Amino acid sequence: MKEYDVIVIGGGPSGLMASIAAAEHGATVLLLDKGNKLGRKLAISGGGRCNVTNRMEIQDLIAHIPGNGRFMHSPFSVFNNENIIQFFEGLGIQLKEEDRGRMFPVNDKATTVVEHLLQQVRKLGVEIRTNTTVKTINYVQDAVSEVILNHGEVLPTTCVIVATGGKSVPHTGSTGDGYPWAEKAGHTITELYPTEVPITSNEGFIREKTLQGLSLREIELTVFNPKGKKIKTHEGDMIFTHFGISGPAALRCSQYVVKALKKFQTNTITMEIDLFPQQSDEVLFQQLLSKTKAEPKKSLKNLLKGFAPERFLLFLFEKEKVDTQAPASTVPHDTLRTIIAFCKHFTFTVNGTLSIEKAFVTGGGVSIKEIEPKTMHSKKKSGLYFCGEVLDIHGYTGATTLPLLFPQGIQLENPQQNKRLSTDLQTILINRLGSINDRLDACPIRAPLLSGRHFFLLAITNYPLFSPFQGKANIQLAHFVPLL
Repeated sequence: MKEYDVIVIGGGPSGLMASIAAAEHGATVLLLDKGNKLGRKLAISGGGRCNVTNRMEIQDLIAHIPGNGRFMHSPFSVFNNENIIQFFEGLGIQLKEEDRGRMFPVNDKATTVVEHLLQQVRKLGVEIRTNTTVKTINYVQDAVSEVILNHGEVLPTTCVIVATGGKSVPHTGSTGDGYPWAEKAGHTITELYPTEVPITSNEGFIREKTLQGLSLREIELTVFNPKGKKIKTHEGDMIFTHFGISGPAALRCSQYVVKALKKFQTNTITMEIDLFPQQSDEVLFQQLLSKTKAEPKKSLKNLLKGFAPERFLLFLFEKEKVDTQAPASTVPHDTLRTIIAFCKHFTFTVNGTLSIEKAFVTGGGVSIKEIEPKTMHSKKKSGLYFCGEVLDIHGYTGATTLPLLFPQGIQLENPQQNKRLSTDLQTILINRLGSINDRLDACPIRAPLLSGRHFFLLAITNYPLFSPFQGKANIQLAHFVPLL
């Protein structure tokens, strides 16, 4: 019976990168995945283009990790995005920079990234088994001893890396398989909830589909608590749907809706749309007033063309009973202020979100309180590690796909000589990259405005393996958690 130094469960980006790093350091690695193909999500990420990284400042990256982001300070302080670019170029993938610092393969093909990663996995001799489902992980004296497959096969090992993802978009393979294994090991699974998910509403204009399909660009969307205090505001694009709202701004606000509904034990939460976040009410009023004076004979409806989306204005006119045919010179100032208030402070109630299965990201997961922050090793069992979305770390989606991998360093321990050998990981590896954002295009909501998305993917993993020095190596390297 063959014994593997490392068994990686999950063939997504985190699992692929863990496999590559382990194999590069002399370990015999087995990569297991229950699907029939590795890197399926990565191949469709970023609208099929795969936004591999972004030249964003470290503090901005941390700001885009609302779910336990402070846990990631250490890896962010060690590696930067330029290392990501070097890594891909080292694999032979040429990148190009687009707006907002987004980096894409020159050929705009996510499959190129997948192919090069898989080529590296195979080149390093990683044994791959697809269509293989894991039943459980067993332990002897609180240490990993074996992995049991569904059909009963036993795979001896002393190290298991769980990279199974969350529960979002299950038809792409994310069905929460890693949670029961973590619980068996004594870990706490914090409450799972949908995040980066479309928001639902029971407002009349939603039920009647009055604004369905209307996209609003560069707006500001705010979530309020029941007392009217702002919880969170995000800028970006959004779209009205038949069930509520979606789009980058809505997705970013969704987790705050979920948390507020639970925290305040209420059925609805108020949200507000500001079509002109960069301009004050008074500035807009003066602009409209100037228009009425410049074109006094023009009807109000024609005067306001281009001021805001036509469908939104028509909805406003009907709701506020505005006489759209009245000459601009006769329109009362109060009416102009009403129009501005509607565009700057359009409030409506929301009652929840779509299910976790339809979310882009899973909130909650294996509690980080039970994970060694510098190694991602379990505090419960020896030889057990977690990486990726299975952990209680998550971030935002938005305008690009940003899978970032920040290796921290390598420490090699030779038990025979009883001494530690340390080296800078940058001299051996130049960033390991992958993406969890590959679920975006597989989700049911595929509005055109979602074609450009943000996804920071960060995390950390550490695992013991046999080194070329015949000692044990502890490789600390950042894995993936969805961000921005």
